[in-house]
Amino acid sequence: MGVVVEILAVLAVLGVLWLATGVRVVQQYERGVVFRLGRVSGAVRGPGPTLLVPVVDRMRKVNVQVITMPVPAQEGITRDNVSVRVDAVVYFRVVEPIRATVDVQNYPFAMSQVAQTSLRSIIGKSELDDLLSGRENLHRGLELMLESPATGWGIHIDRVEIKDVALPDSMKRSMARQAEADRERRARIITADGEYQAASKLAEAAAMMDSTPAAMQLRLLQTVVEVAAEKNSTLVLPFPVELLRFFENAAGVRKDTAAPIPPQPTGPPAVPAAVPAPAGPEQLPGS
Repeated sequence: MGVVVEILAVLAVLGVLWLATGVRVVQQYERGVVFRLGRVSGAVRGPGPTLLVPVVDRMRKVNVQVITMPVPAQEGITRDNVSVRVDAVVYFRVVEPIRATVDVQNYPFAMSQVAQTSLRSIIGKSELDDLLSGRENLHRGLELMLESPATGWGIHIDRVEIKDVALPDSMKRSMARQAEADRERRARIITADGEYQAASKLAEAAAMMDSTPAAMQLRLLQTVVEVAAEKNSTLVLPFPVELLRFFENAAGVRKDTAAPIPPQPTGPPAVPAAVPAPAGPEQLPGS
């Protein structure tokens, strides 16, 4: 009886050791790929405790979270012959743990190399303006270039973005001069358009004032009121021309209503009669 108890105790100890060495815990963000004698055994183990055969089974855990991988800056020459330095970032995750474990040795390193070569390729196919302003199309192009090898490795590309585009200092100065010249051109166009509209309105106002002379006088009085608001200036008011015209019209009316002048004879002028000379002093005898 004691031998049986000892055997049972040994079996219990072996069972505890087997459980201790055979039980594994898979986290919620992981998946377990079990290799039995070097071959993949069964389906992917989900999160929670899982039982392995000691010595026979080996399990490799694969992270299925979204991985953020920065792509080192790559130097290249754009299609319009501009030297640039571009870096990017790739967001991807594992959707097939078995393929990501078996088909590729180190999938993060493989994705990094593919992203670098794809980034160089996209730089050579694009122009500088596309790298600076049309990045959405470049993001989609990079995503398509990375999607082809990543699908075969059981990896899904969530997003690819270009982080920064570094330009030479000479190119930055050239772009600054170009932007400054463009803004100056637009400023001149806006100023010229304003002058044109102001001239058009002044011409209409001048035509209206010419047809109504009193409007010019009213405008003059309004200008006087505006200038008089400033206390630090001396106002010299010119004599209004309209008042002179009023006096001229009034003088013409009086001249028209005056008595008519009798007509003068049209014959030759009359010769005036001789006028006797005045008597002079008497001459003394013997003078």
